[in-house]
Amino acid sequence: MRLPVMPPVKPMLAKAAARIPPGLHYEAKWDGFRAIVFRDGDEVLIGSRNTKPLDRYFPDVVEAALRLLPPRCVLDGELVIALDGRLDFDRLQDRIHPAASRVRHLAETTPASFVAFDLLALGDESYLARPLTERRAALEAALADAVPPIHVAPATTDPAVARDWFDRFEGAGLDGIVAKDPAGPYLPDERAMVKIKHERTADCVVAGYREHKSGPVVGSLLLGLYDDRGRLQHVGVSAAFTAARRAELVEELAPYRMTDPTGHPWAHWAEAEAHEADRLPGAVTRWSGGRLSDWVPLRPEPVCEVAYDHVQGDRFRHTTRFRRWRTDKDPAECTYEQLAEPTRYDLSDVLGAR
Repeated sequence: MRLPVMPPVKPMLAKAAARIPPGLHYEAKWDGFRAIVFRDGDEVLIGSRNTKPLDRYFPDVVEAALRLLPPRCVLDGELVIALDGRLDFDRLQDRIHPAASRVRHLAETTPASFVAFDLLALGDESYLARPLTERRAALEAALADAVPPIHVAPATTDPAVARDWFDRFEGAGLDGIVAKDPAGPYLPDERAMVKIKHERTADCVVAGYREHKSGPVVGSLLLGLYDDRGRLQHVGVSAAFTAARRAELVEELAPYRMTDPTGHPWAHWAEAEAHEADRLPGAVTRWSGGRLSDWVPLRPEPVCEVAYDHVQGDRFRHTTRFRRWRTDKDPAECTYEQLAEPTRYDLSDVLGAR
């Protein structure tokens, strides 16, 4: 492979903002795997956000790239999978599987798509130093004849349209809005964009915690919600704390600490076979390299309010943000019913907004 922009390349990143800023270029924020696609003739390489190769997990996208992308190009975008008109991140994670036969089966039954939103190189030319307006125009021209599963992300310079997208597109599983400087170059691994994400709050039971890698302080709180059968389900974690706050949390949670997990609603997590469910606090995941994480069980009594941006299935899609303790709340009040559900919006309509 010989391209004007060669792998590995780390994608340009975004910093968070509370509101949509004026005077910029706006795109929907996709909930998938960030990916940079390199094509040079018959060679295709897909690099992840941390530059690890993804092409072996997405043979359907590799095949589509060979059919539909320009012969020599480098594109920044997102790998996504949609089911019933909505992005499904769980199905995307299923692709990261060691068995090639399993990956091929999933590529046939739940095919992925690539949504392109930036152009890094075309032919013999690098576009990294060019302004976004030029890169965007070249991207749209290069993919003018593209058909699914290759898409160009819809974009606008109208903040009113961006605000409308922010509200409506969430129903299709999108995360929010990304704002970019129209005159800015492409800056790999720099936070040169702005992301505005949805945020809601929920009251959750804190039924355990993981210790931080630095020592016997709180690394992350393990959150639970009661389902309609009265079972406390693990729904996610809250983990962004200062070093001082991590130590304080150990003291605050000490009265609830259980030396023996017997009777805890998640006591079965101590059993090795329970980790096969792949949604337990100490479970081995495909991203953890086979490492088991210990957790400290707590009596499921303390309640905290957390901010979250998105629910995927029956758990929080991302790490939540701790807001405050809710000593006025009974743990039994922490149910799924409090989670807000956005109005459904079909993904095909999002892609048609270009």
